[in-house]
Amino acid sequence: MADLFDKAKSYTQAKEAMALGIYPYFRALSDTEGAVATFEGKEVVMIGSNNYLGLTTDPRVRQAAKDAIDRYGTSVTGSRFLNGTLQLHLELDKRLAKFVGKEAALVFSTGYQTNVGTITAVVQKGDYVIVDKDDHASIVDGCMMCRGEMKRFRHSDLGSLEDVLKRLPEDAGKLVVVDGVYSMGGDIAPLPEIVAICKRYGARIMVDDAHGIGVTGGGRGTAHHFGLTDDVDLIMGTFSKSFASIGGFIAGSAEIVHFIQHHARSLIFSAALPAPQAAAALTALDIMETEPQHVERMWENAEYMRAGLKKLGYNTGRSNTPIIPIIIGDDFRTVMAWHALIEEGVYTNPVVPPGVPPSSSLLRTSYMATHRREHLDRALKAFESVGERLEIVHQNMNITEVG
Repeated sequence: MADLFDKAKSYTQAKEAMALGIYPYFRALSDTEGAVATFEGKEVVMIGSNNYLGLTTDPRVRQAAKDAIDRYGTSVTGSRFLNGTLQLHLELDKRLAKFVGKEAALVFSTGYQTNVGTITAVVQKGDYVIVDKDDHASIVDGCMMCRGEMKRFRHSDLGSLEDVLKRLPEDAGKLVVVDGVYSMGGDIAPLPEIVAICKRYGARIMVDDAHGIGVTGGGRGTAHHFGLTDDVDLIMGTFSKSFASIGGFIAGSAEIVHFIQHHARSLIFSAALPAPQAAAALTALDIMETEPQHVERMWENAEYMRAGLKKLGYNTGRSNTPIIPIIIGDDFRTVMAWHALIEEGVYTNPVVPPGVPPSSSLLRTSYMATHRREHLDRALKAFESVGERLEIVHQNMNITEVG
C-alpha cells in the first residue's frame, strides 16, 4: 500500500547540500541595517534584498509602525469583509489608487493573496487567462485555482502572445497577465507592444508590478513608465519591496475593484493587514511621493553596478533595472559562487531550477538607494576575486544573453 509521505523520504537534494555545508536556503540573518546585514556572525553587504528604496530602516517608517501598535494593537483579528477594515486600510486604498493613476484600489494581506484573489475572481468558467512563462508563481497559482483556462506564451515574445490570442474564441473573456519588472531577469516587459496586441484581440491586461512600484516610472510603476496607465486595466503591487512592509494591492476601475472586493476569496477569508504594516506602507508612500531622490539614487547605484559587473566579464542577461542577475548556468557552481561571496562578505541569492529554466542558474542581485559607493566597490572587488577563482567570469564572457 502506498504511503502519501513516501515522497518525503525520497527527497534528498537539500540534505545532500546541507551535508556539504553549502545549503543556501532558510538560513537566518541575525541583524540588518538594510545595506549591511549580519549573516551567521559575519558582516555582509546586502545585495540580495528587495528593499529597493532602503525604507525598512527609515526612522519615520519605524515610528509609524510603533504608533499604529499603540493605537490599534498588533492584529485586527478579522477579514476586511467583516470586522477587519480600519480607516488606515481605506486611506491606503485611496492613496494607492491615486499614486498609480487608477479610480480605485484594494489592499490585501499579502502580494501572493492579491494575485490569487484577483485572478480567481475575474477569470471564471469559459474565460481564458494568458500568462508570460516567466510570470511569478503567485500568478500561476491563481491561474491554476481559477475556473477558467490558462494559456502561456514565451517570455516577452510578442509573436508567441499573438499566436496564443488569435487561437482563442472571439467571444470568450480574456485576461493577459505580465510582470512589469521580472523578478529574476530584471527586465521590463515590452508593455506598449503587449497593450497593442491585447487591444487587437479584445483582451484585458493586468500588470504585476511588485518589482516595478517604487522602481520604474519615477516610482509609480511600469505603466506610468511607458505612459500607459489608462491602457492597463489592472495594476498589482506589493508592500514587501519598496513599501517597507508586507501586503499587496490591486488597482483599476472602481467597477472592477468593487467586483473583486466581493468575489476574491483570499481577501474575504483572510485576516486583514495589521495596522503596523498598513501604517508603515502609508509612510513609505509619503516618502516616495515627496522625496524622489531615493528612486534616483537607487538607479545611480544600479547603473554603477551593471557597468562594473559587465566590465568584469559577467553575463547579466537582459537586465535593465536594479535587479541584476549573474547568469552562471550550472546549479553546483552557482551555489559555490554564493558560498564564496559570503566568505568575501557579500550576500546574494542563488537561484536554481525550478526558480529559473534549466541551465539558467544564477545569482540574483539587487541594489538599493541606501547602498553607499563603498558598499558597491566592496561587492565588485568580491565578484572579481570569486569570478577568477571559480572561473565563472571566463566561462560567461562569450555567452549570449538569455531570454
